Amino acid sequence: MNGKVYPIPGGLHPAEHKAESNARTILVAPLAERYIVPLRQHLGQAARVLVQAGDTVLKGQIIGTPDGHISAAVHAPTSGRVLAVEPRPVAHPSGLPDLCVVIEADGADTAVEMHPIDWRNLAPGELAKPLAAMGLAGQGGAVFPSHVKLAPGGTAIETLILNGAECEPWITCDDRLMRERATAIMQGAEIMRHTLGAKRILVGIEDNKPQAAEAMRGACAQLKLAARVTVVPTRYPSGGAKQLTQLLTGLETPSGKISTDIGIQVFNVATAYALYRAVELGEPMLSRVVSVTGHVAEPHNIEARLGTPIVDLIRLAGGDLAGVTGHIIGGPMMGFDLDDTAAPLVKSVNCVIARNPALFPRHPPAMPCTRCGQCALACPASLQPFELYWHAKAKNLDKARAYKLFDCIECGCCSHVCPSHIPLVDYYRFAKSEIVAADRAKQAAEGARQRHEFQLLRQEREKQEKAARLGKKASERLEAGAVAADDPEAARKKAILDAAIARAKQAKETVQAKNTETLTPEQQRQIDAIEARRQAASPATEHEA
Repeated sequence: MNGKVYPIPGGLHPAEHKAESNARTILVAPLAERYIVPLRQHLGQAARVLVQAGDTVLKGQIIGTPDGHISAAVHAPTSGRVLAVEPRPVAHPSGLPDLCVVIEADGADTAVEMHPIDWRNLAPGELAKPLAAMGLAGQGGAVFPSHVKLAPGGTAIETLILNGAECEPWITCDDRLMRERATAIMQGAEIMRHTLGAKRILVGIEDNKPQAAEAMRGACAQLKLAARVTVVPTRYPSGGAKQLTQLLTGLETPSGKISTDIGIQVFNVATAYALYRAVELGEPMLSRVVSVTGHVAEPHNIEARLGTPIVDLIRLAGGDLAGVTGHIIGGPMMGFDLDDTAAPLVKSVNCVIARNPALFPRHPPAMPCTRCGQCALACPASLQPFELYWHAKAKNLDKARAYKLFDCIECGCCSHVCPSHIPLVDYYRFAKSEIVAADRAKQAAEGARQRHEFQLLRQEREKQEKAARLGKKASERLEAGAVAADDPEAARKKAILDAAIARAKQAKETVQAKNTETLTPEQQRQIDAIEARRQAASPATEHEA
């Protein structure tokens, strides 16, 4: 029985190109001669390297440990010798190299001892800690470390959603995984549900994958899981976390929030499969299934070890056909161009597409925006892309932020339907990066201001404390009427002061009143009164001095 499907805004239905690669079973790649393992295969901080050139490693041995809260471990995909730890080309939109561990396989594929995790006897939330060393990361796009998503949070998780929509054209790795390994996927989902303390499991699959939906329903029945498999319309980008959440539950994730804020956690089906292997078999994340399709001889879904050069995967798919002009990592909507096929397979790579002019014609030059509104109709986040475009182009970043720029999921729907062929998403990415940089600069300036003010306060406090100490010391010395014997300067000053006091006292005693011979009796009485008062006050004055 299919669950209720709720409407979502926007979206489109581009040419699917699924049949090219989903007809063949998953091909397991043979052991490669050399693996290039990047230390950054996940969202967050890169792993901290634990090996160096010359070391021998075993399959499953940790070679990069998590460095910070948002980080994930990296493991050796096979046994062999570390040839180098150095920057190498990687599959990344920037095209920049990154630090990698280069391993020469010894052919033995000797593994470390692997131990399953007794998750049934762990309280909800306790599984996250042992999973931190397994290197699991989301395989649906964001590559968020899985142990962080499975850790207890502030909001109780009521619903676990498994994302099997796979809405991007060309990509079929999740489709084949669900057809062939549905039971393992649902076992992973049950582990997730237990760990999160969720009450229900929902599975969303697009209606162009009927065999996958049937296999997943069969797995639920076999395992006697109270999970609901719902077939949703094929409409890109139904596989977005917010979009699938709304399709399956009718709940809309508020602006600036994520699904966990409304009690829902979303995982890709491939992540659930990797979790099953990690928990039930004790195997860290060493491989993944990737679609190799497009203008190749035999499009395939290939299960390969992480670190396998992408050129080897293309060779397993029969190699590039004549006329290939490049390769795309990911789907054509949200993917990016690969600069070097020597780059390795990593956790985030779910598809490699060989491009040619017939399949991917050159984009026409961009023309001025006509404000036709087609982009707004296609936007699944209910934004106004043409307004965002104007503000991003003018670098009016405050306005772009006000128009909810960061709610944009960069799905590419607006760029796809734009009759002026404007690369709208490129402008949004630029504006986001500028805002992030400006926010960081503002935070740094605020931090510098606070540090400067604290330094001034500290200096003033130290000055006051020093003055208080000197004043106290001077008072003590004056009260004692002496100075330290080893302080000649103070002794000299005291001698000068004592001599001055003696001279003043002597002068006072020898002074004689003048013009007193011819005083009247009244004047004499006044002088006597003044002198009497002076004599009366003299002891107090001398004491004060």
